[in-house]
Amino acid sequence: MLRILILAALIWWGGRFLGLPRNLRLGLLAVLFAAVLAVQLTLPDGHGLREGTGGSAAPWLLLGGFAIVAGIYARIVAALKTRAQPQETNMSQPVSTFTESELDRYARHIVLRELGGAGQKKLKQAKVLVIGAGGLGAPALQYLAAAGAGTIGVIDDDVVDNANLQRQVIHRDADIGKPKVFSAQAAMQAQNPYVDVRPYNRRLTLEAAEELFAEYDLILDGTDNFETRYLANRTAVALGKPLISGALSQWEGQLSVFHPAKGGPCYQCIFPEAPAPGLAPSCSEAGVIGPLPGVVGSMMAVEAVKQITGAGAVLQGEMLIYDGLYGETRKIRMARRQDCPVCGSAGHS
Repeated sequence: MLRILILAALIWWGGRFLGLPRNLRLGLLAVLFAAVLAVQLTLPDGHGLREGTGGSAAPWLLLGGFAIVAGIYARIVAALKTRAQPQETNMSQPVSTFTESELDRYARHIVLRELGGAGQKKLKQAKVLVIGAGGLGAPALQYLAAAGAGTIGVIDDDVVDNANLQRQVIHRDADIGKPKVFSAQAAMQAQNPYVDVRPYNRRLTLEAAEELFAEYDLILDGTDNFETRYLANRTAVALGKPLISGALSQWEGQLSVFHPAKGGPCYQCIFPEAPAPGLAPSCSEAGVIGPLPGVVGSMMAVEAVKQITGAGAVLQGEMLIYDGLYGETRKIRMARRQDCPVCGSAGHS
């Protein structure tokens, strides 16, 4: 059997070296396979030629089955790649094109029924702003870049500290002392050179928030202070932008999608006021298990992909709570408040 496989390899690779067309090489392999199968099925047991080609038809039939399945899979992938290529359209807005390398990179997305080529185009055309390049921002940024989100903005005024590296895995030891946005930018572009990363090495302020948010389709809030959270919420509501918000402490994390323009509540509907000092300690004060930001931040990236592509159902009007200590998840329903000063009738009167 080994001799036959070596002969098949010589036909395929030797023929390629000699410049033989692919279809001709496939035809020669088919003839070889048919000949071996005929030997196994027609000659009696113990015949020297039959023993020299494996002794049984079973392994050859199994090999042929695998080849057929592989061929069908390759044709499906090729067809999906063709679908992902831009078609002629009468729409005035240009459709993003993919290189062959990008099609290979995103092949696992393209074969997903809920995404396909159309969903990957939406990702490439999307502009996502991530507030914070820390515990939650790190995995969200990494997976958004890997998924092919076309333009990713990241705003943070902090620098990489040694104590960050236990959980903020987008940064490296060599990045200590470097602004987080530039460290994150380097990591994302090393991961995926096809994305446009826009770093903003400053704190989100009232004066700059509206102008910055207006440039993006979707906002992810991974900050650890309530002042920025309420500012991000007010600005997103004012501009009608969806806001994906995550939070964590010790062993527990939570996330939700806030989008009052689509009928859901805003962040301030659920948290009308910031907690009193000491009631919601930061990670540096209360501690946090290292992998937890990776879990919640990755969930934020999943919600972002769904929000951009329209796949599935986003966590609007719901909050997902993950308890890492006991391996439990639960959802709670959330409703919009008519008296909310941001998105309710009081906020729009």
